[in-house]
Amino acid sequence: MSPSPKIAASDSLNEIATVRVELRDTDPLIWREVEVPTSITLKVLHDIIQAVMGWFDYHLWEFTIGKQRYGLPMDEDWGTAPRKDAAKVRLRDVLKPRRTTIDYLYDFGDSWELRLTVTGVRAGHPETSYPRYLGGERNAPPEDCGGIPGFYDMLDALADPDHPNHADATEWTDDYDPDTIDELPIKYALLRIANRRNPAKARLINKAPPKPDN
Repeated sequence: MSPSPKIAASDSLNEIATVRVELRDTDPLIWREVEVPTSITLKVLHDIIQAVMGWFDYHLWEFTIGKQRYGLPMDEDWGTAPRKDAAKVRLRDVLKPRRTTIDYLYDFGDSWELRLTVTGVRAGHPETSYPRYLGGERNAPPEDCGGIPGFYDMLDALADPDHPNHADATEWTDDYDPDTIDELPIKYALLRIANRRNPAKARLINKAPPKPDN
């Protein structure tokens, strides 16, 4: 006999994966690692990336998996390939066995290109809130700093008091430290995402009939 759909659905909510997020063309590499439920939509995965990078979701974005693009629904296609609505596609539906690579583009002007590597699909701990931050290295670039070239120009200006743009860069970045991740806002942001998810999870689990003993 096949399992009850409600049981299968509730079980799937406890499945998690590890996602490593790497900002391309950074040296030293800027990266984050987080555990996420595989039941989240790609829109929520976007929210998680914004949280761990310390960005504010000011700009357009999209995922590319294989040859398919996912993002916000758009009234016009701008001459590009059709994009699927990221809010209607769950992470588990695009995963491959063992390892999945996902390209993520944020801000079509500055063009922040990130590579996501999804591994370790497994059962999560029932008492743990997901998504959960695991770690990372180096602060993400501030938004609107001109992409990778502008980011490294900014770092050069910050590091050299004699640089002609040193004063402007220092004022614009305030207390920005490229080597330090402020983890507390990341954890708070991920907790807010987890709290949005938990009521729906509880409703589904409570509706599911008890599992048989054997």
